[in-house]
Amino acid sequence: MTSLPLSPANVRTPTFAANTLGRIVTALPVAFLLFDTAVKFSNADAVAKSLTQLGLPIGLAAGVGVLELVCLIIYLVPSTAVLGAVLLTGYLGGAISLHVRVGNPLFSHVLFPTYVAALVWAGLYLREPRLRALLPLRK
Repeated sequence: MTSLPLSPANVRTPTFAANTLGRIVTALPVAFLLFDTAVKFSNADAVAKSLTQLGLPIGLAAGVGVLELVCLIIYLVPSTAVLGAVLLTGYLGGAISLHVRVGNPLFSHVLFPTYVAALVWAGLYLREPRLRALLPLRK
């Protein structure tokens, strides 16, 4: 019988350098998303203005903040990090669709959530050996 591609025997532990770089890359989107969550819980005029411009009721700010925080916590727990990355990708995809719908600029508004999602997955790829075994990069 052959072993499965993701069996413990076939999944190598990340090197110290890959793990450290993965944690650094992970810290960038986490810091941004934590700041974004905190702003949503504040009663700043910028939040109300942004939500109004996107066509969302101002009363949704706290709910969206809770959703973002839950997705982020799931991402930060090592055993659920892949699920958290999938959830954050969906959350950020929703942000992209809102920006496209209202006609915001491409590189500063529409693609910014894509950059954040790319950092979420890059950091996870560097520190999660099962993900690297599932999606190997070839030379």
